Amino acid sequence: MQQISKSIQKLISSLAYKKYREETGLFIAEGGKLVEELLPYFECELLIASPVWIERREIVAQKVLVVEEKEIERCSLQEYRRDVMALFRIKHWEFAPQELREGLFLGLDSIQDPGNLGTILRVANWFGIKRIIASIETVDVFNPKVVQSSMGAIGKVEISYTNLPSFLAEITALPVYGTSLQGENIYTSSLSASGIILMGNEGKGLSKEVSRYVNKMLYIPPYPRESERIESLNVAVSTSIILSEFRRREG
Repeated sequence: MQQISKSIQKLISSLAYKKYREETGLFIAEGGKLVEELLPYFECELLIASPVWIERREIVAQKVLVVEEKEIERCSLQEYRRDVMALFRIKHWEFAPQELREGLFLGLDSIQDPGNLGTILRVANWFGIKRIIASIETVDVFNPKVVQSSMGAIGKVEISYTNLPSFLAEITALPVYGTSLQGENIYTSSLSASGIILMGNEGKGLSKEVSRYVNKMLYIPPYPRESERIESLNVAVSTSIILSEFRRREG
């Protein structure tokens, strides 16, 4: 049985931090379902698996280590038991404003919570969103918590980090929608089949610099209207509701 060397243990631990992910060009994924979801989309530099997990699978990876499950648990960045982990090569996506001419797209303004971003990626994938434009301040998509909570969606949805206000300033072919407690009721407002939907920071919402490019602000009303309620919805939940309504209008 093979063992995980100290140098590999150190490498795995370092990938919890953006600085070292950027230096190495690697990110980590853990758990059989997630690893299998990502294998078709990312180059696998190192696969570490238990004998039981790898026994009936044909895996393409630069290097494979077959170790006891307790070895994997010892190096894991997650709280739950895993029987496989993989180090993948990071991809970078870039697209120009002029490329966004038709269809729905998401714009993310300083989303900070990794779990929220991972869930937004899952929601985007479910509703057929292929591209996301994110502000530089948005949490790194290859953060281990984002990777885990995305459930493989990071391989199916392209996310490009850019200066969001500058990007939006060059958008001419699409309407830009924002989200605000002072916006129009999404269920009675007119919506187009194409556009960019902007989701703001968990605590502050959309920044002034980004809001200036919004053509229409939207609001998700509570039910019933007069009921006591929390101040606002979680950004990932809001994204799901908004995308669902846009797609519903398409029939």
